[in-house]
Amino acid sequence: MFYYLLKYVLLGPLLRVVFRPRIEGLEHVPSSGAAIVAGNHLSFADHFLMPAILKRRITFLAKAEYFTGPGLKGRLTAFFFHSAGQIPVDRSGKEAGQAAIREGLGVLSKDELLGIYPEGTRSHDGRLYKGKVGVAVMALRARVPVVPCAMIGTFEAQPPGKVIPNIHPVVIRFGKPLDFSRYEGMENEKAVLRAITDEIMYAILSLSEQEYVDQYAAVAKAEEAAAAKERKFPRMPLS
Repeated sequence: MFYYLLKYVLLGPLLRVVFRPRIEGLEHVPSSGAAIVAGNHLSFADHFLMPAILKRRITFLAKAEYFTGPGLKGRLTAFFFHSAGQIPVDRSGKEAGQAAIREGLGVLSKDELLGIYPEGTRSHDGRLYKGKVGVAVMALRARVPVVPCAMIGTFEAQPPGKVIPNIHPVVIRFGKPLDFSRYEGMENEKAVLRAITDEIMYAILSLSEQEYVDQYAAVAKAEEAAAAKERKFPRMPLS
């Protein structure tokens, strides 16, 4: 109930005013049945813009940190994400990937739309990074199509660290559904999962026209953070 209140009354109209989203290819999103919508992830606003413009309800897998923050702000954020239909996923530990897959398959088993960011985290610099294979596992196990999606302009509207978004036009572009039924029964083949994931990322890239980086976003972030720390606190040469 609160999901639709947010969508049509409280949040949706405001998002349309602030971001003025232009929607392209909406006809590619199935009107019924289970499907995965796989997109790039440039901004915190992505979590709410896509649900606001889609006719069907969509459930996203969101990082558990959004649901466990301290204080009043943390409680409000958790309430907001729960109300918006987001599912918390713990991204730490060896079982993190399997937990996300289980949650995603649960959504798809109910013939619903599942939203996924294959990069696993927001892009810190606006580029598109290598996708993780969980999206391929879910597509094969659930036997569902994958609809590629590109969010364009959300990085400029609300880059990392910015709380109040800029008023900036946004394009949300959907591509034709990708069918991977030819790989049925091969969800345990690593090479197949990598090939499927790369095909999905290429479809997203074709829609978004971002620069592509063949590296996981989390690794790139860690490397840049380490480099910044080294510049700030350079190692003293040994005498």
